Amino acid sequence: MTEAYTMTALPEGCLAVVIPCFNEVERIRPCISRVLEQSVVGEVIVVDDGSTDGTSDILRNMSHERVTVRAHTTNRGKGASVRTGFKSTSAPYVVIQDSDLEQDPSDYGQLIRPLIDGVADVVYGSRFPDRRRLQGQYWSHFLANRFLTMLSNAATGLNLSDMETGYKAFRRDVLTGIQIEENRFGVEPELTVKASRGGWRIMEIRVSYSPRTFEDGKKIGWRDGMRSVYCIFLYSLRRRR
Repeated sequence: MTEAYTMTALPEGCLAVVIPCFNEVERIRPCISRVLEQSVVGEVIVVDDGSTDGTSDILRNMSHERVTVRAHTTNRGKGASVRTGFKSTSAPYVVIQDSDLEQDPSDYGQLIRPLIDGVADVVYGSRFPDRRRLQGQYWSHFLANRFLTMLSNAATGLNLSDMETGYKAFRRDVLTGIQIEENRFGVEPELTVKASRGGWRIMEIRVSYSPRTFEDGKKIGWRDGMRSVYCIFLYSLRRRR
């Protein structure tokens, strides 16, 4: 279900933010700054996924008590970066933040409120709660999202409006029961299927979204969509261990 929560005071420093990052030399600094502005953020784990455009230099020279940088020597993908980032977290709540700032860190409060209130174990920040394309979004991406979300819902029994959202927030203890295997964007359906099969309570919250273009550096492509289809079937049909 999709809910809207009124912002009230939240515990400071209760949230760990994992930022997978690849070739974001223009965006990584403002992204981290925006994240650190949020009082709920206690730790920021930036995973440099083999960047070659100067992003690594920025991160090597960054010094902040709440920021930890982890680096891959080669580009391994978003899933691999999320896996590395999750292992470095210690806060009770964890959220994934894409470094392109398509989604706004000021939404963290409403994302983690259901976790703190104990009404959800996992919260997805839905970009399309009304299931309509947003201005500036590629039609191909919107239609692919709708298809993958519906396929995922059929496999999991959930009723999500945006399975592919980058904003996925978790109670940290949930993550101890999920072993990430995907290295690229297949991590999105993988997390969804595994959270559903684990019996965790999954809720959606409306969040803001500012889509960017391939000219702006958007990296997901049709091969990632095909892999997502494969992952939905792979993880939903696999025997429970």
